[in-house]
Amino acid sequence: MFILRYKTPLRFGLFTSLCRTSTYFKRQQSQLVPQISANSDEYTDVPQYPPIHDLSFRARKKSEAQKWYEEIIKASTVEEKMIKINMPRYYGYKVIDLHDRCLPYNCLPALQHYTRTVLEKMPSKIGDEVLANQVEAIRTDVQDAIELACDCFRLKYPVSSGLDPVEREQLLSQIIVEQIHRAVINALAVDHQHLQEVEVDYNPRHEAFWAVGGIQPPRNVVKSKEGKKWQKDFSKDPIDRLMQYRSSPMLALRHRLQLAPWKGETEIVNPKLAEKLPRYELDPVTLGFSRSYRHGTNIAGYWPSNLPGFGYLSYQSRAVMKMRPDSYGVDDFNDAIHAQAIQSSFAWLLAQANYNGFNTYSELTYPMNTQTIITNGRVWSFYEYQLNTLLMHGDQINENPKVNYCRGTEELNLYESIDENGKIKGFNDLVLHHLVKFYTKIPSVQRSAAEMQPYLNVEIKRIADYMDDEKRIFLEKTYKFMVSNRPRHLEIPEIYLWEKIYKIDNKTRPLDARRRFFELNINPWRRTLDQHQKEYIPKVIRPEGPKSKKKWKATYYP
Repeated sequence: MFILRYKTPLRFGLFTSLCRTSTYFKRQQSQLVPQISANSDEYTDVPQYPPIHDLSFRARKKSEAQKWYEEIIKASTVEEKMIKINMPRYYGYKVIDLHDRCLPYNCLPALQHYTRTVLEKMPSKIGDEVLANQVEAIRTDVQDAIELACDCFRLKYPVSSGLDPVEREQLLSQIIVEQIHRAVINALAVDHQHLQEVEVDYNPRHEAFWAVGGIQPPRNVVKSKEGKKWQKDFSKDPIDRLMQYRSSPMLALRHRLQLAPWKGETEIVNPKLAEKLPRYELDPVTLGFSRSYRHGTNIAGYWPSNLPGFGYLSYQSRAVMKMRPDSYGVDDFNDAIHAQAIQSSFAWLLAQANYNGFNTYSELTYPMNTQTIITNGRVWSFYEYQLNTLLMHGDQINENPKVNYCRGTEELNLYESIDENGKIKGFNDLVLHHLVKFYTKIPSVQRSAAEMQPYLNVEIKRIADYMDDEKRIFLEKTYKFMVSNRPRHLEIPEIYLWEKIYKIDNKTRPLDARRRFFELNINPWRRTLDQHQKEYIPKVIRPEGPKSKKKWKATYYP
């Protein structure tokens, strides 16, 4: 029995269409492939291959971090750069609190590590004949100012006022410093034009935020990574710690020009000296520093759009040293003064650099200098600081060849005591020499806008420069709320103790509705700054009319 199979019209038509389709694809493919002639420029003598990317875990994390750093650099204005840095955390970063009220035992090596600072001794030769004549001219005015300040303090705050010793010394230091500053400015401003141009800030707010690498991970991080097979090899990798400095000096002077650097390029870039810097790789908590959750802020005591913008001189109080136990010893006491000078000078210069477009993730392109005085009115210490680098995060703590410099004097007594009649005993002219030298140092470095602010937009450098009212108001409101560090209107989510016992450690409540964040696998600390309900626009004031569907205000996060 033979079965004859004929091509039905349906099958024949399908076969024909497939053939036509394949022919069409071949024709299109031939048109897409470029016809390279012998004279084409695509031929090269040396083969050119695409870059080979390392796809390992460490390399991918490093590449992601580098992309984020580049996004921060591309932000147009000073305020937008700080908002961009704080974008990953809605409730703020977990930071190490640095301030003058907490200087733990043996903290100098750690702060040198955190600020990448080399400590030197200030040269002993400080004066000439002109300086000696100026000291002689203002000696009487300074003595009268000190006696007036002490009399005023004695009348306003008698011993029976009930103030604790630290607060009494803080108030006395403030009064003496203000009176000495008034006397010195009045005497020297006639012959020194720059003293007539300085801006004086009383008790300004100084804050700085930066990242430090090379720190050993805490125990909970190590255990968390060891519990995952693919992360075991990375459990002991060093991590970055975020530092937040907060302080309020008694007095701060700033000028429109910069102080001249006292270290050259060969000393700024010094790989051998960078390798010899003190290292403290343990967790800062082991030394005695505290932690908190805050937004990273860089504040130099004034708004970014305010000028002049370069620090000239700051007065720091040493009243907190009264809280230091005598058992720490004299050497550690002196080291604590040096540590206070290093962290306060570094933080102030970092905040000024931030106002010019730099931050902890973008390198400083020129040195910045300032002068710092730590005093309680009677005992004085003088310091000069030169900021050369800001890169201390990640591998930069080991690879960065640049270092910062700080040089200072030992403790010097301006006077020995005040007698019963309110007169000074044992006045020391050497302290006055140092003080006059600091005030008569002329800021002379002036840079072009392109050199001074290379990472800022040419036309829009501050939020105030935006012409769009809605965008300007939104960014200004966001920035000011962020730097205020006020708590959110809702409390930070937390796991209560009974939940830890009965829901997490022991599964004893299986019938409870799963509504808490830890039951829904939500990490509140991973919430970003832009994850919030947008502001509602009432129908009456909608730009496109009351029937417009655009009912939420636009956001302008960088």
